[in-house]
Amino acid sequence: MEKTITLIRHGKTLGNLEKRYIGITDEPLSKEGVEEIAKGSYPACDILFSSPLRRCKETAKIIYPDNEPIVIPELKETNFGRFEGKNYQDLSEDLEYIKWIESGGTAPFPEGEGRSEVIKRTMIGFEKLIGASDEYKSVVAVVHGGTIMSILSSLFKGDYYSYHVENGEGYTFDLSSDGLYHRLRFRSFTR
Repeated sequence: MEKTITLIRHGKTLGNLEKRYIGITDEPLSKEGVEEIAKGSYPACDILFSSPLRRCKETAKIIYPDNEPIVIPELKETNFGRFEGKNYQDLSEDLEYIKWIESGGTAPFPEGEGRSEVIKRTMIGFEKLIGASDEYKSVVAVVHGGTIMSILSSLFKGDYYSYHVENGEGYTFDLSSDGLYHRLRFRSFTR
């Protein structure tokens, strides 16, 4: 049976509005985030998944109030380590931050996770999602930008950052009965 999988990035938080690195910090949605998500248009959902972080669970509840999300811990956002909660202005003179920028975002975050670590963890979570959704046709996961980039750069051609999405955006793709992922489509749910 072919299934459709949709990955939606959570609504805006205060940290997002302030352009901060908000990874493992468990922020709620901002008022603006709630309003934007509430007026969006979303696909049907037979089974719903979420990151364990509050902003994803709140977004999932607004979009699909009749579905209880299955929480998958491995789908959480990147641990930004020392950069957590800070923005580029706070870090502009931090030598470790400059070094991280010069690496093209591939170096591990000081006291946090590296990209390869995040991708490995996230793909374990994605495999759990696929296993748990075996009987369902329309699968939705409310997750983070880093989670979406990790999954899509593992399944499809393209660089990690080519799958960057803003809050309330995401991608839909299909999984054929022979196990192939195909028909990737960008979606802006709140516009």
